[in-house]
Amino acid sequence: MVFTSDFVLEDRHFTLATHTPAAIGEKALARSLSDLAAMGAEPVFCLVSLAIPAKLGEVFVAGFYKGLLRTANRYKVSLAGGDLARFEQVIADVMCCGRVPRGKALLRSGAKGGQGIFVTGKLGAAAHAFAAGQPILPVARLEAGMALRKLGAASAIDLSDGLSLDLARVCEQSNVGAEIFSASLPLARQATLDEALHGGEDYELLFTAAAKIKVPARIGKLAITEIGVITRGKPGVVLMDGQPLQSKGFDHFA
Repeated sequence: MVFTSDFVLEDRHFTLATHTPAAIGEKALARSLSDLAAMGAEPVFCLVSLAIPAKLGEVFVAGFYKGLLRTANRYKVSLAGGDLARFEQVIADVMCCGRVPRGKALLRSGAKGGQGIFVTGKLGAAAHAFAAGQPILPVARLEAGMALRKLGAASAIDLSDGLSLDLARVCEQSNVGAEIFSASLPLARQATLDEALHGGEDYELLFTAAAKIKVPARIGKLAITEIGVITRGKPGVVLMDGQPLQSKGFDHFA
């Protein structure tokens, strides 16, 4: 069994002006399910703790759980329980449990020199939408994560805080370096390179695989793009086109 827990915080991950209660519920669960996807796990159940201002009342709670349960049904995960409290802002903490064959979970620590670096989907869409004041709901790549585990991917992470920061985390955990190539990055429509590198909240999967693994161009309808290579250089250092890439992704404590 694998477990993950993730917050969604008002004015950090959403605002009441841009997100409906249902959209907040959908996002709260999808964020945690994305962590399961990055481990190659199949979801089993979730626990949800929600705190809201008293002024929002039952209408908000009903809308939040309507969205969350719609997402739960989509991904076939059960809501097993949780908690409800009053607070000055909306805070939700979603814990998810998944199952994966023993010893087969995808981790951040499995990258090795010479492996290719790949991403699912397009990058930068969420950051571009945020800049335009438009919400984008994350999609948990659970089917892709399980397929990558079966394929023999070596390591994986979901891109929640930005490619530059999340790839650096893989490198630090694996004690390796990495180089990516700007021309290879699959940019979302109208997204800039900066949004793709540092914007965060794309919730696509970044993974590494040995050269002997035949990585498909698609998993179902989801495109897979090779964007670089793991190096045996200085651990934790990410290069782009041969130059050091500064990690500008979101860090709560930066």
